[in-house]
Amino acid sequence: MTITGQHAGTPAAAEKPAGTPVHATLILAIICVSYFMVILDNSIVFTGLPQIRVQLGFSETGLSWITNAYVLIFGGLLLLGARAGDLFGHRRVFLFSLIVFSLASLLVGAAQAQWWLIGARAVQGVGAAVLAPSALSLLTRSFAEGPSRNRAMAAYSAVAGLGAALGLVVGGLVADLISWRAGFFLNVPIGVVMTVLTVRFLPETDRRPGRFDLAGALLATLGSTALVLGIVEAADSGWTAPLTLIPLLAGAVMLGLFVAVERRAVQPIVPLRLFASRERSGAYLTRMLYMGAMMGFFFFTAQFVQSVYHFTPLQAGLAFLPMTLVNFVFAVQVPRLLERAGRPRVLVAGVALTAVGMVWLSRLDLHTPYLTGVALPMVLIGAGQGLALAPMTSSGVDGVAAADAGAGSGLVNTVHQIGSALSLSVLTAVAATVATGHEAADIAARSGAALTGSAVLLVLAVVAVVTLILPSRATRNERSL
Repeated sequence: MTITGQHAGTPAAAEKPAGTPVHATLILAIICVSYFMVILDNSIVFTGLPQIRVQLGFSETGLSWITNAYVLIFGGLLLLGARAGDLFGHRRVFLFSLIVFSLASLLVGAAQAQWWLIGARAVQGVGAAVLAPSALSLLTRSFAEGPSRNRAMAAYSAVAGLGAALGLVVGGLVADLISWRAGFFLNVPIGVVMTVLTVRFLPETDRRPGRFDLAGALLATLGSTALVLGIVEAADSGWTAPLTLIPLLAGAVMLGLFVAVERRAVQPIVPLRLFASRERSGAYLTRMLYMGAMMGFFFFTAQFVQSVYHFTPLQAGLAFLPMTLVNFVFAVQVPRLLERAGRPRVLVAGVALTAVGMVWLSRLDLHTPYLTGVALPMVLIGAGQGLALAPMTSSGVDGVAAADAGAGSGLVNTVHQIGSALSLSVLTAVAATVATGHEAADIAARSGAALTGSAVLLVLAVVAVVTLILPSRATRNERSL
């Protein structure tokens, strides 16, 4: 691997080496472990949801806010977090984010009330919003485009896929043996170790003069939050109720204002030129649809296996092992596959495999056997995710100018989180329309309805890859001949 240090105005591909292969591996390890902690907390809570619902008295729809409070703040402030890295140096803000995230994890584990838990999850989202884009920016600035970055990006993307799956196993293990709280306490010692290693080994990046686009950040966060609030309220009040329509309308207006502000801002939080590339725009859309589908998959499947099969939290976490193991096997093969088949083919194969697995899984009901109805579909979903995440991420960051590195990586993570929050809200609203009068049957039917929605999102993701990414990549290859 070649480590490179980026200077203002210098293209990523032309950066100079800034360390030995040992340091390259260590830097990648620090970035990946820290990002793993963020992704882990997207899913570690899922296997503990039944315990949380009983202990803190959450309603069925209220449970979604435990996830949405995290991913909404995470997604809404990612762009501001990315900009902070450009202005103050990515290593400095990376260090700050580790401290905030670790302290917030301590507060989540200690929560004694609904407002406390949701508030602490929101603070976790603040730390994650700064950490994630800084981690990706440090990676793209440290590894030049080509085989070196492909390997680093494959490791980073494998962490994203494995973090979500292993979060269920770890969350189930500690919830079963100790408490759902223990999973969050684990972040504290990990955060301390990563903080020490960051101070010792991670290089600082150049700081760029400029200012924050606070108006853009607020409109992006409040607009997306209002949309989620309206969608969640629809599950209880209906789509035509004022409590649903008012936040939906307010969210649409604020997001429209966000685009207008970004057009006129001297230093926008989202430079609209990032959307000039058809491939990047396709990657953003694909990621939003794909990660939204996966969030629904984890949220509803984890509850299904506990409520219908009466699995313990540990057994529920282990139930996802078919996906986790296959995900890892395919993810480590991605660099080789990219060299042989090319990024677009690997990406479309991954998204299509995930879609097939999700369609299969969505057929589950109260009498579905685990092996043929859950485990085997998970094998396809795991294989697809292992193939899809690395090329999807690379398509979203390649070709971004050095001056836009922070914004570019922030936007990749933003569409990931906002897509997750919006999709989970929609899928929760869809699931809430199903009722049978029996708790286990209700959960089975709701899970099937929600996973059908996830399958639809994945089919749309396949369409986005085929219509936006494949043609643009083919055009680029023709021009290079």
